[in-house]
Order: sequence, then structure tokens, then C-alpha cells
Amino acid sequence: MASLRSASPRLRNYFRENYIPQVCEALLCGLLVTCPPDPLRYLEEMIITIMKNGLESLLWDMCIDPSMKPKIRRLSETYLEQLFELDDQLMTSELMIKACTFYTGHLVKTHFCTWKDIAKPHTYEDDFLAEKMERAMKYDNFLQKYVFHLWHSYVKGQIEKLKASDILSWIKEIYYSARLTVILNKWREKARQKYKKRQDELLLKHELLVMKWRNKIKFKRSEEQSNSEQSLSEIPLVGEIPQCDISVLPERAVLQIFFYLSLRDVVICGQVCHSWRLMTQMSSLWNGIDFSSVKDMVTDKYIVSALQRWRLNVLRLNFHGCLLRLKTLKSVSLCKNLQELNVSDCPTLTDESMRYISEGCPGVLYLNLSNTTITNRTMRLLPRYFHNLQSLSLAYCRKFTDKGLQYLNLGNGGHKLIYLDLSGCTQISVQGFRNIANSCTGIMHLTINDMPTLTDNCVKVLVEKCPLITSVVFIGAPHISDSAFKVLSACDLRKIRFEGNKRITDACFKFIDKCYPNIRHIYMVNCKGITDGSLKSLSPLKKLTVLNLANCVRIGDMGLKQFLDGPVSARIRELNLSNCILGDASILKLSECCPNLNYLSLRNGENLTDLGIRYLVNIFSLVSVALSGTDISNEGLTTLSRHKKLKELSLSECYKITDFGILAFCKGSLILEHLDVSYCPQLSDEIVQAVAIYCTNLTYLSIAGCPKITDSAMELLSAKCHYLHILDISGCILLTDQMLEDLQIGCTQLRILKMQYCRLISKEAAEKMSSMVQEQEYSSYDPPSWFGYDYWGEPLTEQQDGTPFQDSDLTIEESTYSKEEEAV
Repeated sequence: MASLRSASPRLRNYFRENYIPQVCEALLCGLLVTCPPDPLRYLEEMIITIMKNGLESLLWDMCIDPSMKPKIRRLSETYLEQLFELDDQLMTSELMIKACTFYTGHLVKTHFCTWKDIAKPHTYEDDFLAEKMERAMKYDNFLQKYVFHLWHSYVKGQIEKLKASDILSWIKEIYYSARLTVILNKWREKARQKYKKRQDELLLKHELLVMKWRNKIKFKRSEEQSNSEQSLSEIPLVGEIPQCDISVLPERAVLQIFFYLSLRDVVICGQVCHSWRLMTQMSSLWNGIDFSSVKDMVTDKYIVSALQRWRLNVLRLNFHGCLLRLKTLKSVSLCKNLQELNVSDCPTLTDESMRYISEGCPGVLYLNLSNTTITNRTMRLLPRYFHNLQSLSLAYCRKFTDKGLQYLNLGNGGHKLIYLDLSGCTQISVQGFRNIANSCTGIMHLTINDMPTLTDNCVKVLVEKCPLITSVVFIGAPHISDSAFKVLSACDLRKIRFEGNKRITDACFKFIDKCYPNIRHIYMVNCKGITDGSLKSLSPLKKLTVLNLANCVRIGDMGLKQFLDGPVSARIRELNLSNCILGDASILKLSECCPNLNYLSLRNGENLTDLGIRYLVNIFSLVSVALSGTDISNEGLTTLSRHKKLKELSLSECYKITDFGILAFCKGSLILEHLDVSYCPQLSDEIVQAVAIYCTNLTYLSIAGCPKITDSAMELLSAKCHYLHILDISGCILLTDQMLEDLQIGCTQLRILKMQYCRLISKEAAEKMSSMVQEQEYSSYDPPSWFGYDYWGEPLTEQQDGTPFQDSDLTIEESTYSKEEEAV
């Protein structure tokens, strides 16, 4: 086939554009591989196929059957390019040899030299390393000599300056410092081991006591089922003091023990045995009789018999709230040595009964007639018979008039009066106060609460004749203003108490350091007109120990700083700044300036953080802290646990604390007695368990508004906290009657129990529990919306409507006697 290398360019382009070499290649490959019997017809069919598929998709093996295609790899674009000599750069053997030679030479030049340098060892390597080492040693010697020279020069200069004794003391100081460091490290390690050992012992002791408790409860219930008449006192409880004969103790010790018992408990003790009966009949034990604690169960016959028997020994009588007959009140006159008498809230007390009492008991010093129906006739009797009367309470007695107060000037009765309470006596006018001033010139303590008719003129006429007044209490007197303070400056006041007054401003404190230099107690609660300027005026007071400015919302950090900069900070013991705008800076100032602070209330301090709580730990004298409504978290509680001396803590409505924080605090507060975590719905049984393990001396606990508390946690509380006096479980919707059974057995000293909105506690169980406590509040309704959760304890949303408040709650107070006591 003639070569086209020398053909015209037009012809060569024609071949390329129409894929003539590729078509020929495909057809020849098909003929060579398939070897068809009719080559011409095969070529015709293949050309038609190529035309249908197009020249662009033409391949050299297109005309070969798939099953007969050879498995070979192409080395060039087409086999016929060389046949037709269309490739312009045809690879020849000379070009291939030249390319290989160049490539091989390049590899040798690039990599062989490198390999040669690496593979061939250095001839002078050892000499080179030796030279480098020598230079390094010379430099090191030079550096050491230079440093030593500088140090030697410094030491020489210091030795010249110091004497031998100073050098010796310096060496001793270094020695003792190192020794103290070693001792401190050993002490710290030993303290950690001791703390861990104590925690382990507490947990072990807790588990053993709970196990014994449950065994005793199980044994008790089985015994009750087998013998319903068996007395509960025959079964010892966990944690009880071993049995002993109290009669072998000295009379003074026995008397001191029985002084802590109520009248009801004394009567029960007298029924134990003959020796106990003799002990309960010691004359000194009946110097004071409190019938108010058993007013719902004691009979008039028993009161009369008791007064007749102990008439020569009785010095104090309390009939608060008792419903007594005239004959019973007459029997009070048998107590010729009576000194204190409380007949407040006695609806049957009349002028006639007071006549018998006043005639028979001329030695009365303290008389409480609050909320009774006495009239001017009784007021006439007081100065006639009670010549030594020192304390008189006429609170909420609204049937006497100004004329009755004028009778106090008769005889010598009213001139020895020291304490007077006229709260709620709105019928008294300015003339009535003038009569009091003329009759009772020696009054020192004056209490007038809930009296909206009290004005500055009333105080003025009273102070004119009573210059010895040292204490005034005006709660609920909105018309008292700064003028009353100016008038009171004539008295040597020691205590001032106001509440809910909007007319009192900073002006009343402007000259307080000059007018009241001996004042010790200031209570100005909910007085909106008081600002930081008042605190600045109080700072010079050197004897102030108690300051209560709760709900004075205009007081801030600057005012407290100015207050603590004065000498008052060294004596202040109690400080209440609830709802004031205070931050961490105020707490820092308190920790620096108040070494004797015992009680601190910072309720609803929205600006307080955990950093401020860290400063509280530095107030070592602190005993009680109220942080309700603040942003304290677990970190703050963990820090507060390092104080070790706190006995009271209030954390109500602190939504950032969890069980972990309470647990950490309880571990470090083993002497805690008062704990309030009410309205913290995020808390669960773990807090009660922590209290039961670490705070066994607890006397007050409030977990109201904690819907996650269950009977299992309260069982632990009953088993360990035997000194509990007040318990508030209102809103704990998961508690049942089982909890009350545990409290009856374990918390025998419980006095006040609040269980509002406890839907799973039955009315029968609540009534049974009322015989064990002095005051009880109970209702089985759903918790109201302000508790923050629904019937099932789930948080309420803003769209949900709260449960309406039920005002028909059952309140049970002052429990009833047992059958044996009623017989007495």
C-alpha cells in the first residue's frame, strides 16, 4: 500500500476528518477475528452498523463478536496510523534508546550522589564530635565560673552587712519554715484521712440504725397484730437511751428534767409508777402551771382541784384561750402568792371574775388581759388591788374607754407600771393617752400595734410625763411620722420598732447618734421612705447590736458600706436586709468589718452570687443565714459547708440548688438545727436522706412545695431525727398515711406539723396524728397554682390555670388527751 506521507495535505486531512483509518481498522479486525463465510455481506452489515452508531463512537473491536474479543491492550491510537503513515511523530528505536539513556543518566546524577554521601562513612567524624564536646565543656566551665562569681560576690556582700546573730536567726527561720511546711502537709493528709474515716463511720452507723429501726417497726407491727392490747411503751425504739431509774438522781436534777415537760406530760409521768408520782408532786414543779397547752382537754373540775392543792406554791398561771366557768375563775383567788396571770383570749372572763381574782391575789406583778371583754369596772379594780403591778397588757380590749384609763391614777397601782400594751385599742383618743401619762409615769416599755388612729400628738402627750421610756413598738401605725421621733428624743430609747410606715424618712435618723446614743435595737421593716442616707446616719452608733431594715427597697451597697465604715460594725450582731438591693461587694464588706455578726438575712437578694457566699465563710461568728430567693447554686452551698458553725439556714425558693448541693452542705454542717428548703420543686428524697445521715440534731425542717419527697425518705427522717419539733410538708403530694405512722414512732418531740395540700393523707390519719402534736394544719386539696406544679407534681406552664385556693382547710390545734388523762 502506497504511503501517504508524501501526499497532499488536503488528502491527509480528508482521511483524518472522515475516520478512514479507524473504519478500516475496525473492519479488518472483524474479518481477521471472526472469519465470516461471506466477507462481502459481513462488511456490508458492519458498515451499516457503523453508520447507525456514528463515527465518533467507533472502536477498533466494534466489528468483533463480544465472545470472540481478544484480551489485549492497545499501544497506540490505531494500528493503521502507521500503515497509512499518518502519525507525524513516529516512535523509532533510536529515539527510544536516547530517551532511556537520558532518563538513566538523570537518575544517577540525582540519587546516586545522595546515596554515596549517606553510605560512605565520614573519615573525620570522631574528631569532629570531640572538638564539639571540648567547646561545650569550655563554655559550661565559663558559665559556672561566672555564675559562681556573681553568687559569691552577693553572698559576701550580704555577710558583711549581716551580723553573726542575724545569720543564725535567718538560718533558723528557714529551718522552721521548712519544718512547718512538712508538719502542715502531714497534718493535712491526716485530716483528710480522719474526715474520710468519719464519713465512713457515719454512713455505717446510719445503715445500722436504719436496719434496727425497720426490724423494730416490723416487730412492733407483728406484736400489734398478735396482741392489740400491748402497750407501745414496752417496745424500745432505735436510738432510745438505755433504761435507768430516774428516782436515784438528785432532786435538783429530777426537777430540772420535769421543768422541760408540759402539764400534759407531767400528768402522764405521774401515772407511770408510785415513785414517779412522788417525783411529779414536788412543790417546786407546780410553781408555774400552763393550762393553755391542754385547753381542749382539761376540765374545770381538774383545774379547781389542782389550784386548791397547790394554791400556796403557784406563782404563774396561764389560761390563754381557755373556756372557763365563773367558779373556776374564782378558784384563782385561792393562789395568794400568784405573781403572773395570763387570761388572754378567755371569752368567759368578765368584770365579776376579775373582782374575785383581784381581791384574792394582791401580789400580781404581770397581768395579761388581751382580747377580753373587760370594761371600765376592771380598770377601776387594777390600781385598787394590784399595788405592785409592773406589766399590763390590754391589747384588743375595746370595751373600756378613756375614762377607764383615768382610773389608773387612783391609789398607787399604776405608778409602778413598767410595761404597757395597748395594741388594737382604737377607741383610745389623745385624752386617753394623757390619762395614761398622768397615771403611769414610770412606763419603760410601750407597745401599740395595729392602731391606725395613733398620731404624733398621742405620742407627744405620753412622752411629756413618761421620760423613762426605753422601748417603743409601733407596728401598724401609718400616721406616725418624723415628728414622733423628734418627740421621743427626750427619752433614753434603747429599742425602736416600726413596720409598714411610709411617712418615716431619712430625716428621723439625721441626729440619731446625738438623740439616741444608747439605742441597741432598731426595727424599721417595710418603711419605703428610708434610703442609704439613713444607714450613713446610723454608722456612729456604738451600742447598736440589732438592725432590721427588711423590705426597705431603696437601700443598696453604698448605704451599707457607709454604715459599716463607722464604729457600729464592731458591735452589730443581727442584721436583716431582706429585699434590699445588695450585691457581692456588701458581703465582702460584712466579712471585713463585722467580727461579731451572728444572724444575717439577705432574702430575695437578686444580685447575690456564689462569689458573695464565699465571703460569708470568713464571718466565723455567724450562726444563722437566710438566703431565700437568691441565685445561690451548688457551688455556693459547697463553699458554705466549710463554715462548720451554722445552725440555721434558709434556702426557700432557690431554684438553682440541687440534691448535690444540699448533700455537700449537710456533710460539713453536723450541728445544723434549722433548715428551710421550701418551694424548691427540683429537690428529691436525697436531701431528706442527707439530713437524716448528717444532721441528726435538727429541730426545724420545711420541705413544703417539694413534690418529689416520698415516704421512704420520711422513714429515714423519723428513724434518725428524734429532736424534730416543727415539720412543714405542705404540698408534698406523694406522702401517705405511712409517713404519719413513722413520725408517731420516731419523732416523739414533734410539736407543730403542717401538711396542707397532701392529697394522699387521709383525714382519719391526720386526726390520729393530732393527738401527738400541739398544733396541726391539714388539707387534702390539690396544691394551688402558686406552688408551681399540678396535681401530679409536673411544672405548670403559663397557659395552664392554677387550682383555686380552698379556704375550707381543716386545722387541728391543741391535741386531745388520751383516755387515761381524761379520767384525771
